[in-house]
Amino acid sequence: MLDVLAVLLTLGGLVFFAGATMGILRFPDFYTRLHAAGKLDTLGALLTMAGLAVYNLHPFSITTLLTSLKIGFAVGFIFIASPTATHAIVDAGVRAGLRPWVKQEDEQK
Repeated sequence: MLDVLAVLLTLGGLVFFAGATMGILRFPDFYTRLHAAGKLDTLGALLTMAGLAVYNLHPFSITTLLTSLKIGFAVGFIFIASPTATHAIVDAGVRAGLRPWVKQEDEQK
């Protein structure tokens, strides 16, 4: 049962990583690309590492429990650090004068 949960969490994380990749490749400007990277990469890492922590618990012992808790601490750090880093990069873009993308139709009005 733990193996199934681990596979589902890991595959869910990979789906979010794939969505972030598509967003980075397809979105038109710096800000929307960073939005995709910041949101989806954080959730993808959370799900993937949670799957690895669950998979690690299969031969249950105190050692595997401690290793899974360490993975949980790494997930918590990523959950805090990734959005903070994305915000700092966006702030640097604003200070550098990068303007958001605007549709051509909206510029003519």
